[in-house]
Amino acid sequence: MTAVTGDGDALDSDALDSAVEEAMLLPLPRIPVSAGALIFDRAGGLLILKPTYKSGWTIPGGVMEADGESPWEACQREVREETGIEVSRGRLAAMDFRRPRPGRPGGIRFLFDCGKMSGKALARLTLQPEEISEARFVRLPEALDLLRGPIRRRVRAATSGRRLVYLEDGRPVLSGVLPVTDPHGAAAADPAWSCSPLCPFMPQLAVETFRRRS
Repeated sequence: MTAVTGDGDALDSDALDSAVEEAMLLPLPRIPVSAGALIFDRAGGLLILKPTYKSGWTIPGGVMEADGESPWEACQREVREETGIEVSRGRLAAMDFRRPRPGRPGGIRFLFDCGKMSGKALARLTLQPEEISEARFVRLPEALDLLRGPIRRRVRAATSGRRLVYLEDGRPVLSGVLPVTDPHGAAAADPAWSCSPLCPFMPQLAVETFRRRS
């Protein structure tokens, strides 16, 4: 088999195979990925944390490990490490792309809504002293006042409805709403449905790319 390049040069099959292999060896984008959790008590208070290593308040979460860990697994692990709470279910509420800036690598932020948890589950709350100095359950309006800017925008967007929202630097960039369908093309009975915490309409290929090492 012979292929023709954009310059009109012919390549035999061996040369074509070599070109394809070379292209596959090009470094992939190195984009940090992190995951956070919205955890509520029965009264509707949102769990917020005061970190020891930066100012302001945040929510449970952190960076995804580069060992094949998924965003949902990262969310579960970070919540467990920071608070001692075990989360077993959640809904992907927001996906936020943060543009890199000098001194900041940017990255992808996944935000999972883990819903209201029982008093028994929250009784396990044990803070990681090296990273967390205080925890509070506060009503959403107060939480939004306390949270740091980027997280505040993400949480506000994620709690404004029951649909997954795509954000850039915490701000919605897509207008309008498309009908939600399941993987087989049938309309979903509940727009917020998901067969797993990682919703079926999440760009799986992108996630695999982000967590691969170049």
